[in-house]
Amino acid sequence: MRETLEFIVEKVAPIFNKKGYTATSLSEITKATQLTKGAIYFYFKNKEDLAVKAFHYNIEKIIMPLRRSLLAKENSIDKLLAITGYFREDYYKNTREIGGCPMLNLGVDAQFNNKVLFDEAQKLSKKLISTISGIIESGINKQEISKEVDSKKISMMVYAMIEGGIFMSITHDNHNFLIHLCNHIEETIIRPIRV
Repeated sequence: MRETLEFIVEKVAPIFNKKGYTATSLSEITKATQLTKGAIYFYFKNKEDLAVKAFHYNIEKIIMPLRRSLLAKENSIDKLLAITGYFREDYYKNTREIGGCPMLNLGVDAQFNNKVLFDEAQKLSKKLISTISGIIESGINKQEISKEVDSKKISMMVYAMIEGGIFMSITHDNHNFLIHLCNHIEETIIRPIRV
């Protein structure tokens, strides 16, 4: 049973991400999975439930390499550089394969159409900001980062800049936006805050 649920999510996650979570039809879902409507609803309460799980699947697929990279670093500055390094080197390629950035796609698609889905994107966005803030606060406590640094402000700026770089790279089909932006974050924000 678990295998079928995972199979359905895996098959429809790229469709939801490319077409939009609200625009993907049930017939497209049944066609992709080769399952009936009844079989789909046996595993999911409704299309929205499936969309939430597909969103988390897409996010997990693109964030897992970043998570592994962060776990491999001890120093907080190295962790921050791992974030910019991942977005500069791997993120654009990884999201191109699944139809773009799931955070941007869902945030734009669901903002005025589906509160549950929009709330999922917003929760994840807050979690990513909190992760960056936590790295900075840990660095302050370990005396790796200047105690004068406002962790909340810096984490919001770094996250917003990266999301903007992702948007520009995808919109212009040009990875250089994200490359230059991550280099800029390293040079003007991350390196200057180290002790």
